[in-house]
Amino acid sequence: MFSFRTTPLQDQLDKALIDGKVGCFCTQNCWDTETGRYMYDIFRERGNLQVIFNPRDAELTPDTNHIQFTREAIEGLNAIVVEIQDVGSRYFNYSRDVFHLMSVMNEMEEAPSLYVVDHINPAGRTVEGTIPVVDNDLWVPKVVHRHGLTIGELCHLYYNEIGAKFPLHIISARASSAGRDILPWVIPPASDIPGLFTCEMYSGGGLWNSTNITPGIGTSRPYEYFGAPFIKPGSANDLPSPEGVMMRPCNFRPSAGQYAGEWCFGYQIMLAPGVEYHSFLHTLQLMRYMVEHYSQFEIRDDFWYRLSDPVVQAYLNGEITFDIVQEHVKMEEQKWIRKAKRFTLYEDQPYRIK
Repeated sequence: MFSFRTTPLQDQLDKALIDGKVGCFCTQNCWDTETGRYMYDIFRERGNLQVIFNPRDAELTPDTNHIQFTREAIEGLNAIVVEIQDVGSRYFNYSRDVFHLMSVMNEMEEAPSLYVVDHINPAGRTVEGTIPVVDNDLWVPKVVHRHGLTIGELCHLYYNEIGAKFPLHIISARASSAGRDILPWVIPPASDIPGLFTCEMYSGGGLWNSTNITPGIGTSRPYEYFGAPFIKPGSANDLPSPEGVMMRPCNFRPSAGQYAGEWCFGYQIMLAPGVEYHSFLHTLQLMRYMVEHYSQFEIRDDFWYRLSDPVVQAYLNGEITFDIVQEHVKMEEQKWIRKAKRFTLYEDQPYRIK
């Protein structure tokens, strides 16, 4: 059973929500500006809140980017309410945790009903990247690197992919004034997603996490900065740079991550106002540059596993030219848009950068 609902969560009259045993699966983004309370306070006030699943440490603590749960903890619940802020990329850990939850629920004989309080996608409807050619990651649907969907739409897609039988109900992102009006990046979604531009950089920049170059983790501007102790920044004109994108040589010393406390040298990606930035393709160009200019640069095994695309791999290995991979990405994005449109819940539709 699937439903898309246009009234706020607190106005839903389902028995499971009114007097059933409720679990809440959430991050700090479940704050409601209209009522001045968190989503789980609805059920705490009703007296039927059983458990809260949330990140294990204090808000914005580095490396606190997972929501832990067990099957035993969700058995006996009548409803689980999910409210996180997705950031528009298939790498995002909290979204993967939601898909993990759905997978576990799908294996249960008597699973609770799942309610997802939807949020606007801060990365917008823009699409980037390729669809994995194999099941590249547990609990992740086959989506491109920047998918252009909301978390509710992603759950709708994954629900169909796994053939789920438990009831799934999506509460529209426009159901409350907070959902309609609050900018989705006002409350940072995670410790490494602090602000407005981060989500535009994350679809490509997140791939640096599987190399020995840091994308500025442990700084105030992750994914805008990237670097490592072995990089020797020269003229930024030497680096590949799309129109409207500037590369500023810089240095930083991160407080967390693989180079915590060490001096790193690299670049800041700076976007001209209004430019549509294809982070995935630009990151591939930058990585190819690093392969060709730095013998110390390492791409780890889990990178290829996450990428799951032999054409892109061939480009990074120096076997094909950029125009070939660019055309491949274009075809993949068009294929994804055709698939994604079957699961959209709002009038605006995903689109690719041309």
